Amino acid sequence: MTSEANPVYAERASQLLAFHHLGLAVRKPEASIALMTAQGYRIGAAIFDSAQNVHAIMCTHAKEPAVEILWPGHPPSPIDNLLQRYASGIIYHICYATDDLAVALSGLAGAGLKVSCVSPPKPAPLFSGRKVSFYNVVGLGLIEILE
Repeated sequence: MTSEANPVYAERASQLLAFHHLGLAVRKPEASIALMTAQGYRIGAAIFDSAQNVHAIMCTHAKEPAVEILWPGHPPSPIDNLLQRYASGIIYHICYATDDLAVALSGLAGAGLKVSCVSPPKPAPLFSGRKVSFYNVVGLGLIEILE
């Protein structure tokens, strides 16, 4: 938090944003699926998100955080640059869910965080058409917000 942070806004943002999953970018999903399976994760169906040009699988576990495995569609894909730098893959985003995107973003800004939109809200097939958007948070990195 910066010196301009308002604790009321910080608490408000924490009440409006609930952790949802970690996003793992990989070149190919097989090794990640094997690892998740070995750890007791349930592996969802693979989907192709044409708006984002990525393939995705959601992996869930009764006691562990959910993990979204993503790999590129045909170039260009938004994760291509990451995979050039991290050939074996990388956890590159944290996803939070909210019922009110505008209020949640206002709460983050009011908490003193510098937030910039990377990708505006779009329907996501992996989440039954619920909208996702991506934001860069200075000092944290990329977050996804699921509405």
